[in-house]
Amino acid sequence: MACPHVSAVTALIKSVHPNWSPAMIKSAIVTTASVTDRFGMPIQADSVPRKLADPFDFGGGHINPDRAIDPGLVYDVDTKEYNKFFNCTIGLLDGCESYQLNINLPSIAVPDLQNQVIVQRTITNIGPVEATYQAVVEAPAGVAVSVEPSVISFTAGGSRSMTFTLTFTAKQRVQGGYTFGSLTWSDQSAHSVRIPIAVRTVIQDFIADTS
Repeated sequence: MACPHVSAVTALIKSVHPNWSPAMIKSAIVTTASVTDRFGMPIQADSVPRKLADPFDFGGGHINPDRAIDPGLVYDVDTKEYNKFFNCTIGLLDGCESYQLNINLPSIAVPDLQNQVIVQRTITNIGPVEATYQAVVEAPAGVAVSVEPSVISFTAGGSRSMTFTLTFTAKQRVQGGYTFGSLTWSDQSAHSVRIPIAVRTVIQDFIADTS
């Protein structure tokens, strides 16, 4: 039932913002979703045994159509980036590891953190012209995360897009599974723009860990 619900929300957003790209609409849905259920409790995964859900279970979380109409910021991707990403996945281009980490998606996955990895994202302001956002990081367990810059301001006549970097540093030397966190840009008012983060620390690559 997820598909018809998301399709309906997508149509709703498109009717209000006909000029938004598919990536902008996806970003609006993901970054305004809730990670708690209707009772305010953490979302449970539909599994046996029961467990707290993580981004691999729910993506961005439970969608919120009202908030998705006015997300404040979006992560946009143009067709050239998608085309390069496709060519990377089928082996037509070399040196794709960095690009695959940096494609401007509203989520971050670092599958092989050995020491330190730097990831880049660009946010576009589609809210008030004058706005200041502060980064709030929930770091995955065993990982230190820093954001530069940690405060981004938009002004009248200035650029509507800003690029920032996240630096992930392994704090423990273990061959681990994925741990999860998030990055939220907050204007301390109406907008809270959250993306999920998934990181796997490794010592060396094992075939058994790549499935």
